[in-house]
Amino acid sequence: MASKTVAAKDIITLHGSAAIVSEFFCYAANSILYNRAVYPEESFVKVKKYGLPMLLIEDESVKSFMSNLTSQISEWLEAGKLQRVVLVIMSKATGEVLERWNFRIETDNEVVDKGVSREKSDKEIMREIQAIMRQVASSVTYLPCLDETCVFDVLAYTDTDVAVPFTWVESDPKLIANPQMVKLHGFDTKIHKVDTLVSYKNDEWDEEE
Repeated sequence: MASKTVAAKDIITLHGSAAIVSEFFCYAANSILYNRAVYPEESFVKVKKYGLPMLLIEDESVKSFMSNLTSQISEWLEAGKLQRVVLVIMSKATGEVLERWNFRIETDNEVVDKGVSREKSDKEIMREIQAIMRQVASSVTYLPCLDETCVFDVLAYTDTDVAVPFTWVESDPKLIANPQMVKLHGFDTKIHKVDTLVSYKNDEWDEEE
């Protein structure tokens, strides 16, 4: 009797999916800060994640910020209340917004409401995340050079019935007027779907008259 190979599927729970997405954002944010030179190269340590060499910042204040951020994002994801997360890069001198890394999140509300699980291969999810991380790592090839000292901030878009934690403050959307946009790969845990888009300030030298 001929045997048939069946692709392995892993059970994805709401808690597990929230952990995958929040951890992804932490690594993606670190990669953005490194590749966009918001912090100097020597501020990062190399680790292996998603089958790729990744970089994590060693600055204690930023590490603490990222840890708290990951925890809060995971909580909102499990509640089905998070719509998007945006990492904003701004000029330190003027506060002008130069880049917005937008992570839009769609949640399977049936999972949130009924507690059911979904199935998807962990390897397939990892491959999808790898594709995003490779695009972030190559961002220097399609984004303008940030030739000034920059700082970053993180915006979270939640449902209106979510109370703002005391460590967060209400903020304007920090938009860029007439931005250029690049759509990146996304990934899907079958519970949370994440689409990624980076928008950036036009390089005036490249604009046609």
